[in-house]
Amino acid sequence: MNYILLLSLLFISEMVSAQKERNEDFIHSQDLFNTSMNPKVSCYRIPALLCAKNGVLLAAIDERINSCADLNGNDNINIVIRRSKDNGLNWSEIRTIVDYPEGRSASDPSFILDGKTGTIFLFYNYMDRFKEKDIYYLHVMKSMDHGLTWSEPQDITSQISKPEWKKDFKFITSGKGTQTSSGTLLHTLVNMQRGVFIFGSKDHGRTWFLKESPIKSADESKIIELKDGTWMVNSRMNKLGMRYVSISKDQGESWESREEASLIDPSCNAAIIRYNYKGKNCLLFVNAAAKDNRKNLMLKISYDEGKSWSAGQTVFSGAAAYSDIVILKNGEIGILFERNNYKENVFVRFSFKWLEP
Repeated sequence: MNYILLLSLLFISEMVSAQKERNEDFIHSQDLFNTSMNPKVSCYRIPALLCAKNGVLLAAIDERINSCADLNGNDNINIVIRRSKDNGLNWSEIRTIVDYPEGRSASDPSFILDGKTGTIFLFYNYMDRFKEKDIYYLHVMKSMDHGLTWSEPQDITSQISKPEWKKDFKFITSGKGTQTSSGTLLHTLVNMQRGVFIFGSKDHGRTWFLKESPIKSADESKIIELKDGTWMVNSRMNKLGMRYVSISKDQGESWESREEASLIDPSCNAAIIRYNYKGKNCLLFVNAAAKDNRKNLMLKISYDEGKSWSAGQTVFSGAAAYSDIVILKNGEIGILFERNNYKENVFVRFSFKWLEP
């Protein structure tokens, strides 16, 4: 009996030691945006995260003034950012980069980094609720100095949507787009009446194109290029309880779609990225891994280009919603996510070692 008890105690001790070691690898956590920072703000929502070419981190988010409502129900939403020069240990003060007069709002920030030129593109959705309520416009601005300064916004609605879509509920997905191995910039545009569409640029953002073959019945979606050049889109599917994956082997001319039962989801925006550092080349996926409620933020690995996924590690077990992910210059992983019913927007940073089982 004592021998069994001793073995049990040793097992428990090893488990505690292993968990302690794992927790020590979870090296940093900081709330970047919450209303205590500005009492005039109702809430901060919809985070986007990017690692610039020089390693500077950029965190962008909606600053929702009058209420926490989305773009079509809010007269005053700004886009604000914070920057970090030391892999997310310290951050600049909150700075406003898009601020229209009352009645005109900007929402749902997203990034693309052009790794060839170093230019950062920031997209957002725009509405003038006083003059054109429920009419969505699509804007982009760029930074050529790692997010320190930004160009004036450019309206690219006519380039990446169609005239007959004017009154449709359409928006660029928040978070991030991607760049292919050939240098093409790619992002996703959601039209709730017609499907998800891919748009992009082949000339480093001077002009933008629209792929007119839709992915049907999806919501906020993320696109990534696989090793063989295939385009893969990972989508939010409302009321399905899981993610949806669509594959194109002809650069968006046609799509094959399937349910992804291993990625449970409560109808929430998520993030996917490639991890390619010191011999490891895999995909990472982060979302609120629950069927019915936005909670249990988990990070999963795929070593076979999205055909299967690991059981994953829980980043935060409580209420968690939208998230975005980056690979830091030193190979660590950074995530920015909405926590505790949209009261906090927390950046966490940890080593790849923490993620592996």
